Amino acid sequence: MKIVFMGTPRYARTILEGLIDRYEILALFTQPDKPVGRKQILTPPDTKRFLQQRGLDIPIYQPTTLKESQIQERIASLKPDFIVVAAYGQILPRAILDIAPCINLHASLLPKYRGASPIQQALLEGEKITGVTAMLMDEGLDRGDILAYEVEKIEEDDDAITLFEKLSQAAKRLTPLVLERFHTLRPLAQRDVEASYCKKIKKEDGMVEFDDAQRIWNRYRAFIQWPGIYLFSGLKLKKIDLIDKDSIHEPGKILSIGHDYVDVGCKRGALRLYRLQPPSKKEMDGASYVRGRRLGVGDTLL
Repeated sequence: MKIVFMGTPRYARTILEGLIDRYEILALFTQPDKPVGRKQILTPPDTKRFLQQRGLDIPIYQPTTLKESQIQERIASLKPDFIVVAAYGQILPRAILDIAPCINLHASLLPKYRGASPIQQALLEGEKITGVTAMLMDEGLDRGDILAYEVEKIEEDDDAITLFEKLSQAAKRLTPLVLERFHTLRPLAQRDVEASYCKKIKKEDGMVEFDDAQRIWNRYRAFIQWPGIYLFSGLKLKKIDLIDKDSIHEPGKILSIGHDYVDVGCKRGALRLYRLQPPSKKEMDGASYVRGRRLGVGDTLL
């Protein structure tokens, strides 16, 4: 079986790992290298780095767009049996969709959470289950016919890091099954009326208030990698835990101070703050922060 693989981040890399020794990978299409960190070091995508580390002689293409006829002709000349797509970051034009069946591994149970951030959105919404959908791609945004699902449970302490790993492994298991059974599967059309969408995450999405502890906890879990969560003052909540969902408090009121943490009330519920980082200062434990500000039980953290 001959495959053109399109994918960029670690999620895609995990899926590619599951295919590399089973099938003939004709080419990898991924996003261009990008500057990363304060020093803006040019860094290759995870999928490209994986092939380079394995020393595999597989062509790697990093076009900024798939709309150019030269790119489309190049893919067609490879004569793939399938084009497998996972978090690639570009919409496939009709000219590519017509080359071979294009199968996308989307990290939600479609039609729920179409779009750019399905894993984070499932956490934001407090979902108990999610999964991976193998979908036959069309020109719409995650609207193609469904080929197969794999369902995963979301635990209370799951965050974007652990859930990414769970769903990456689920997609890795699911992809070969779909490819092997493709011609016996009966695609299921999505019901657009049941669809929901998730947007690309922005830095300002991380700002929180001490309103609902469960909501803050969900945002912390969803944005743990980026952008994190922070108060209007700029104080970053680097490590927290949900200790109560339903109690009523004055927002930001200090309830207790432990050896290395501080418990803070919300309009509803309460949080334990283990690690905090004031603007332009080093990260510290919660107790050190409130003592440094000469705050005690009954004072307000805001």
